[in-house]
Amino acid sequence: MESTVFFMDLRATPKENLLEKLSRLVEEAGLKDIVKSRDLVAVKLHFGELGNTAFIRPVFIRRIVDVIKRAGGEPFLTDANTLYAGTRSDSPHHLETAIKNGFAFSVVGAPLVIADGLRGKSETPILIDQKRFQTVYIGSEIIEADSLISAAHFKGHELSGFGGTIKNLGMGCASRKGKLAQHSTVSPKITKEKCIACGDCLPHCSQQAISMIKRKTNTELENTEIKETAVINPKKCIGCGECILICPNEAVQIQWDQAIPVFLENMVEYTMGVLKGKENNALYLNFITDVSPACDCYPANDAPVVRNIGILASRDPVAIDQASADLVNQEEALPGSCLKTNRKPGEDKFKGIYPEVNWELQLIYAEKLGLGSRKYHLKKI
Repeated sequence: MESTVFFMDLRATPKENLLEKLSRLVEEAGLKDIVKSRDLVAVKLHFGELGNTAFIRPVFIRRIVDVIKRAGGEPFLTDANTLYAGTRSDSPHHLETAIKNGFAFSVVGAPLVIADGLRGKSETPILIDQKRFQTVYIGSEIIEADSLISAAHFKGHELSGFGGTIKNLGMGCASRKGKLAQHSTVSPKITKEKCIACGDCLPHCSQQAISMIKRKTNTELENTEIKETAVINPKKCIGCGECILICPNEAVQIQWDQAIPVFLENMVEYTMGVLKGKENNALYLNFITDVSPACDCYPANDAPVVRNIGILASRDPVAIDQASADLVNQEEALPGSCLKTNRKPGEDKFKGIYPEVNWELQLIYAEKLGLGSRKYHLKKI
């Protein structure tokens, strides 16, 4: 069965500017059907890493907030902390980054709430009983919200091929423990050369999985030096990832050992957990603008690979990602972008950037799990 995906291009007139057109888009897509009076509405977006400029413009988010308020809802903007140690890895830095990137209350008209708490440990386990996970760990404030609006910047991504609605929900709403479970099958590792044995990680490990050992720094007898270094016991480690954040020297590293097809299925199952109980209370938007080749998690963004296409809205998370990928791939690549192959209209731009990633697997698996349909009808407003 086909799902409806609403589409607005970026043409505007003095009678209807882009912000007014966006209001009409979300209203026609059914926002008033999912937001009830006094609902707490989570608007899930990516605030962008400091230095990145490709994220969704705050003025667009402000207009979505206004429509939610007119429907009687109480919106808040949210994202979960990152697994890596960057400018969004804990709530204080995350909030500071969001404000610096333009998402202050005075601009967007809604408060900012980090979904998984101070250090990414405020999580709610959700039972899904699927192939990869029995239980997934989602930021508690996402689960506690009455309704959910996903506002995703559609772009390339080095692990999933592209990042859209499914990525915004499955990875973006997971707690630190959930993110680590999707990326890795084993515990973090200590880079011995970077570890200075400061011991900061020890009291933050809830499972006492980290200890200090003595080791020799080299094999030449006259230059041998005994040093302490931290080690992680994988049998005790629960994969919460807090040590990654705590280490002042970036000596604790994720083991990026997950096969891409498994990673994609992991991400889809986490999306299922996010939407459990909210299947009828969610709306999804993809902004196909500044289509950068990599994630907004980087502190920079490369030139866009195609022109700005428009904004999509749907009640189906699978259909909107399929439609977004199709619209990008129908375009001719922009001159000066990183694309060296697959530049013609109809050629797969994402496989041109990441030839080893079969991005379609996430949509195939999401459809199999009943999250939506890859068949869609594009309704232009």
